[in-house]
Amino acid sequence: MNKEGTGKKILVVDDKEENRRLVRKILTLHGYSIIEVATGELAIEMAESERPDLILMDLRLREGIDGIEATRRLKALPSVAHIPVVAITASVSPEDMQRALDSGCSGFIRKPIDLDEFPGQIAQHTGQR
Repeated sequence: MNKEGTGKKILVVDDKEENRRLVRKILTLHGYSIIEVATGELAIEMAESERPDLILMDLRLREGIDGIEATRRLKALPSVAHIPVVAITASVSPEDMQRALDSGCSGFIRKPIDLDEFPGQIAQHTGQR
């Protein structure tokens, strides 16, 4: 197994445990270190304390602020604004995609994730390819 993620830390923000579990399983197999949270508020806290290499942000979080607002707040903080945020979402209408870009997301990964493509998508966003 290729360990392209060795040394890279990813913050996964999703309110559904089953989604976080799947992402964790795939990415740990590829050598990434995973931090998981279920709310936008916790995403901001963890980004500031852990300084991940990438943030995977669900746009529709049920509790507290949504992924769009969490991304806006992250991009307003000088200490973490440089960290790429990638929307990982089933909401991929042109309007949703534009809202995500406007908030500061640098890309999109569609749910349900494609198990074969996902590691390569992550490698691109962490500068591994």
